[in-house]
Amino acid sequence: MDEIKIFWTKIAQKQRDVIFEYYNNRNKSFIYSKKLKSEIKEYSNILKQQPEIGKKITNSDLRNIFFGNYSLIYKRKLNIIYIAAFWDNRQNPEKLSEILGL
Repeated sequence: MDEIKIFWTKIAQKQRDVIFEYYNNRNKSFIYSKKLKSEIKEYSNILKQQPEIGKKITNSDLRNIFFGNYSLIYKRKLNIIYIAAFWDNRQNPEKLSEILGL
């Protein structure tokens, strides 16, 4: 079986970068962003091993894996996992629904 690859959509990349920038500016340090980046990598590796681990989002082909205050919203097509959103769970969930077109 071919290795599963992770692909970040432009929306997810932007969301991730905005969160990193926020913490870099607020904390005047890259320490938290590096920690968060490490967690993202860890959960991405989990998704590669167990792509169905995330909770299915009702009425869509998306899944959601939670870690801390964040979620990776993703879908799998063949051997590619598309990260559709990187979400701070403290935000209004209706905003996420709008972004994802749900």
